[in-house]
Amino acid sequence: QVQLVESGGGLVQAGGSLRLSCAASGRTFSNNYMAWFRQAPGKEQEFVAAINSRGDNTYYADSVKGRFTISRDNAKNTLYLQMNSLKPEDTAVYYCAADARFSLVPVRTQGRYDYWGQGTQVTVSS
Repeated sequence: QVQLVESGGGLVQAGGSLRLSCAASGRTFSNNYMAWFRQAPGKEQEFVAAINSRGDNTYYADSVKGRFTISRDNAKNTLYLQMNSLKPEDTAVYYCAADARFSLVPVRTQGRYDYWGQGTQVTVSS
């Protein structure tokens, strides 16, 4: 059974940092794109960041560019999101996602991804 399990969320003050992890099990994702999405209360889920299989191409939402860094360790089958200079508007449940095969669907699109984690809460206080 394939699982993606996020961890590292929590409560932090504005300007602080958190590092999210997403541990995959049940199959390797070393040949697949992976991504982070988030959903704030009362809002639709939105794209945060994505990374290609080798980790040398990354993509970011404009709202997090320069503050967040996505990375991966294929040997550990784990995805990361380093979040710095956090703002109250970053408060959301953060989800990791992975695709299962080659796809032409844009990396910022939810429909590209076949596997999803259960989410981890990030709360940024002002």
